[in-house]
Amino acid sequence: MSDAPAAASVPLLARPPRGLAVFWIIAALLGGVVSFLLYLEYVGQLTGSDALISCSISVIVTCGPNLLSPGGNLLGFSNSIIGIVLFCGPLYAAMSAFAAPGGLRRWYWRTFLSFVGAAFVFVHVLAWRSVFEYGSLCPWCMVVWLVTIPLFWFTLGWMLRDGVWGERARSFGRTLSSWALLITVLDYALIAIAAQVRLDVLGSLF
Repeated sequence: MSDAPAAASVPLLARPPRGLAVFWIIAALLGGVVSFLLYLEYVGQLTGSDALISCSISVIVTCGPNLLSPGGNLLGFSNSIIGIVLFCGPLYAAMSAFAAPGGLRRWYWRTFLSFVGAAFVFVHVLAWRSVFEYGSLCPWCMVVWLVTIPLFWFTLGWMLRDGVWGERARSFGRTLSSWALLITVLDYALIAIAAQVRLDVLGSLF
């Protein structure tokens, strides 16, 4: 009987704030479009045809070395195809949230965050390899990083704050939610500083 109040305080359903759901839609559309452009660039590299929008800006800021590298074809085909498919996830999650005003079960959101978390880790691995192994930065890839990083931090903050991962995480979730923007900026800065120190990106542009 003593466990009943605690169990009752754990929400069975959860629904993201409207602003977060809108951000998921924007991130999904931007990430999906850029992944498609990245795929076209990949095809162009293989066939020698011109890309729809060139992503070759300088010797350092260019897509070629990354696209044709083993890391750019992790599963034996272009990572851009993975992006095209998986960026449907945030779009679907946002539409689900709008379609279910009462919220959705926690396992649904936990599964969603698992994929977002995997994408978050993946883009950091790709960023590391771009800077320290391939010696180049792919502009379209960087746009994918740009949307994936806040997608993870803001989504994680909301889920922890609203009890999707249990009551004990709520306090940390509130703190993370309030600092998510700064954490995102610091995450960007870490990658940018590493790229500048290692590759002198700014020097290659001017």
